[in-house]
Amino acid sequence: MVVEVDASCSVPDSKDSKVPGDVWHAALENLPLSGICYGYKVSGEGGWETGLRWDPSRVLDPYAPFVSGRREFAKRDEIEQFKPNVGESLKAKVTTGLPKRGAFDWGDDSARTPHHLKDLVIYELPLKAFTSSETSGLPAAERGSFKGVAEKAGYLASLGVTAVELLPVSETMENLNFKLKYLIPFTAAVFEYDELELKRLPNPREHMVNVWGYSHIHTMSPNSRFATAGVGPVAAAWEFKEMVKTLHDAGVEVLLDVAYNHTAEGDDQDPYVISLRGIENSTYYMMGGGHILNYSGCGNTVNVNHLVVMRKVLDSLVKWVTEYHVDGFRFDLSSAMCRDGTGNPLASPPVIREISKHPVLSKVKLIAEPWDCGGLYQVGSFPNWDVWAEWNGKFRDAVRRFIKGMKKAFATRLCGSSDLYQTNQRKPFHSINFVIAHDGFSLHDLVAYNGKHNDINGEGNNDGSNDNFSWNCGVEGSTGDPGVLALRERQMRNMMVALMISQGTPMMYGHYADWTFMKWNLSDSQQALLRFCSGLIKLRKQHPALARAEFVNPGDYTWHEDAWDDDNSRFLAFTIHDKAGGADLYVAFNAHTFKVDAPLPLPPSGKKWCRIVDTNLSSPKDFTVRGNNGVEAVYGVESFASIVLIAK
Repeated sequence: MVVEVDASCSVPDSKDSKVPGDVWHAALENLPLSGICYGYKVSGEGGWETGLRWDPSRVLDPYAPFVSGRREFAKRDEIEQFKPNVGESLKAKVTTGLPKRGAFDWGDDSARTPHHLKDLVIYELPLKAFTSSETSGLPAAERGSFKGVAEKAGYLASLGVTAVELLPVSETMENLNFKLKYLIPFTAAVFEYDELELKRLPNPREHMVNVWGYSHIHTMSPNSRFATAGVGPVAAAWEFKEMVKTLHDAGVEVLLDVAYNHTAEGDDQDPYVISLRGIENSTYYMMGGGHILNYSGCGNTVNVNHLVVMRKVLDSLVKWVTEYHVDGFRFDLSSAMCRDGTGNPLASPPVIREISKHPVLSKVKLIAEPWDCGGLYQVGSFPNWDVWAEWNGKFRDAVRRFIKGMKKAFATRLCGSSDLYQTNQRKPFHSINFVIAHDGFSLHDLVAYNGKHNDINGEGNNDGSNDNFSWNCGVEGSTGDPGVLALRERQMRNMMVALMISQGTPMMYGHYADWTFMKWNLSDSQQALLRFCSGLIKLRKQHPALARAEFVNPGDYTWHEDAWDDDNSRFLAFTIHDKAGGADLYVAFNAHTFKVDAPLPLPPSGKKWCRIVDTNLSSPKDFTVRGNNGVEAVYGVESFASIVLIAK
């Protein structure tokens, strides 16, 4: 079914339609209740040179409840038969529900009490790669799917995770029985997108397939190809809800990584109309001099502060909360959402204000990535109305740099970044602390490479960040040197200690496998690291002093330090006092190349210092759940090691 509308005309008010002028509408009667697919063709006066991008090709309905297209992810014959106009491969789908299933039964899900932000431990989860490996133990059709994540809810809960932030991530074309390889850094939650988009134009990455989904087409429906293979869009929505409910039952909240700042339609060099461009390009996108502006790094920037576009964003967010029961959102490049229609920064962006004041959206977790590709860096100053948390990129950099050797900034970040957030009327938990994320190096990369190696992407290693503050521990890349490998293991543990003992909300990136798929048959060293990280999460949960609702006051911490301004000092030690009746903790980091003999402070009366963590020790001694039997008055902290002691 195709409905054609001439966008140059105006429809007068109609008593029967109850729709105001300048809204085009049509009523079709006696249609089946489900299974109908449709698309729009929109045309009007003006052409490319005017900033308009009319095209007689079909345009996807931005409000379609479901999207119907390919049934299997990146199927081989569909790659070989791919047509340039991606818009022809996806169609809007009308349905009244799920045939023979009725309404989804959420049970008492709506009555549950969400976690406080300070109690979250966020696991940034690559949905596609999380269970795609045959080692996941899942049936082939369920690997890399919503159902696959649901099957691992118990694993996530046992790890100590209290929220997953969902994003689809890479898999190798070899694993899909292709002769191609790909690795492309784009992601946008579970929105419908076209993984074959890189075939559209000649480009350095046309040998790849986009499996992170950042370049979305549609924001109202789950990606049907992340469901059980071949089930289609309606069943995909059902499986998404089942996944959310299962995770909730395990005590794990669901956050979506969303990218409202750009779409898959590229820049002015990309001639293809996919969706918003063909409806009203100069309304939906930021424009300057008749050309699309690019603050996203993806060719275009959505004009989210236009009233019509803002309404679409709000409607999308509300739908994910009310219909799909998600618990919050992480907004990609959210500083791009703080610009007007010509790209000028706004002190009080309407879309951010409306989300913050919305009766539904203001009650869920709202997390900003507070920068964009146009240089608008707002860490600590993102417009927040007291409800927005932020990805704290300064925490990431300070931890990475101290592990190599930098101290004062490291101490500030460990205490909750009060310099960034306290003056802005926020709390320490508004700082989303992370050391690694889906962008840039993985935890293993940070300790194995001094520089990036993105040659496979076809862009001459020019893509990706050059500022990773990484250290290869003596050898670039793979090695069999036991000393280098042991140092790398310590460094990874050191960074996890820093993350979990810091004030703020910790986020981990859940992808520790080789190449792309997460492997569930872990090696001994991977099992040991998993045990260590899980122990750290549980330690954090058991000690409220590590997740304070307020910033640190004098007396909460004692710093055993007199060399703050010595650039050569790479040892940091402090005591965290638990005034609520819990146990004090002594923490030390040594980034020197030599051992430091640290005199320990006197423990509270009647108690002694016992070792919980020493990253220099082999597993399982690197983490002792309840602490050992006690330590000497002077503790030898080995080079590139960290310790946590408990007074008991």
